[in-house]
Amino acid sequence: MKINRKLRFQLFMQNSFFVLLFLALVGLLGYLTNEYHVSRDITQSTRNTLSKGSLDVLKQMDGPVNVRVFVSQDDQYRKTIHDFMSRYQRAKPDIKVEFINPAEFPKLAQDEGIKTEGELVIEFQKRSEHLNPPYVEQDMTNLLVRLARTRQQAVMYLDGHGERNLIGLKNHDLGEFGRQLEKRGFKLANPDLTIAQEVPSNGAMLVIASPQINVPAVEVQKILDYIKAGGNILWLLDDEQMRGLQPIAEYLGLEVTPGMVIDMSSSQYGADPKIAFANQYAEHPITKNFMLRTLFPEARKVDAQDSFEYGWKVTRLIDVAPNGWYETGKIGEKVSFDQKSDIPGPTHIALALERVYGKKGQRVVIVGNANFLSNTFLANGGNLDLGINMVNWLAGDERLITIQPKPIKDVNVIIPTDPVGKILAALVFFGFRLVLPIALLIAGVVIWWKRRKA
Repeated sequence: MKINRKLRFQLFMQNSFFVLLFLALVGLLGYLTNEYHVSRDITQSTRNTLSKGSLDVLKQMDGPVNVRVFVSQDDQYRKTIHDFMSRYQRAKPDIKVEFINPAEFPKLAQDEGIKTEGELVIEFQKRSEHLNPPYVEQDMTNLLVRLARTRQQAVMYLDGHGERNLIGLKNHDLGEFGRQLEKRGFKLANPDLTIAQEVPSNGAMLVIASPQINVPAVEVQKILDYIKAGGNILWLLDDEQMRGLQPIAEYLGLEVTPGMVIDMSSSQYGADPKIAFANQYAEHPITKNFMLRTLFPEARKVDAQDSFEYGWKVTRLIDVAPNGWYETGKIGEKVSFDQKSDIPGPTHIALALERVYGKKGQRVVIVGNANFLSNTFLANGGNLDLGINMVNWLAGDERLITIQPKPIKDVNVIIPTDPVGKILAALVFFGFRLVLPIALLIAGVVIWWKRRKA
């Protein structure tokens, strides 16, 4: 067919019209992908998407979330963190992630209390929390729930009898712990029981932090009435002396054995044997997936039994000194086990009590040690985390969800360690990454050349 000027113009117009239609289609697809997001996670563990619980939490968060990641200049590690956070960013675009190298900004890392490589500092509405690796959806979402807590619950504390103060600055006080509670959405309250008719019932709990003088009977009765009415209690004991609180101990079925825990394994940490270390905990919401080591200076043995009369269910939270004992005699510079009077370890030093009361139930935590939350020892090991877990459980915030971690089934590749296995693994990896793409490229060039010559 002879091509003249008219036919050439028609072909040009057809081609131009096709190009315009193609560009319009590309633009339309771009617009649709910007306005509508559709994705499907085909991994076995659905590790690229969030559960419905996490999505619901993000929907309730009104305002930006800032995430600062303190990690060295490791591109692979940063990519892992970016992939984890991208799931949350897809659901909430105003989550901003900033990577900070602690080596370049040591003062900033120190001010933030960074202890771990890859530690995250998440900020929302002037409150912040830390998240340490490994990162799982359950921990991240629960952290966001705590930050989004809009109804500040009052953590009340007993005062006026030599207690460790939640706003105190002395070494034995609990001021730093109180500050951490405020950062997590709680507020502190100090009801004066000498004036108040009763312990306020709208608080989250009452903290009794080791009184040093006897609490007057009138105040003890108000505390007992508060407990009988369903109030939650965090009771920290430094010794077996009840300081007038014996009626409360009897109501809770509490037994405190005179003496002190001796943990000979503390020597491996360079510590005094009167400091007990714990790294094994009971199966309980407070200690679920809790794997941090905690320490308890001069801990006491506390125990209680399930009560049919009052309906208490008791969980022994923490056992310490499995290779030590409970010293019931006089404590000197040198201690030794006495088979006649001392009690072999392990020793119970913390209890969690709960019972059915109304719709939300009632909860009590008793620890035979107040030192572990003091300004001196709070930063050691997981002491702060354990204390926060206790308060969160006592608060009974129903918005604290439990999302089971998603098992990762399809990301691990085990490379054989024998020489033949290493060679085969290298052939497989390099074959797919280099040999196969190059072979396909050469085949494509050969086919194109043959067709051109035909």
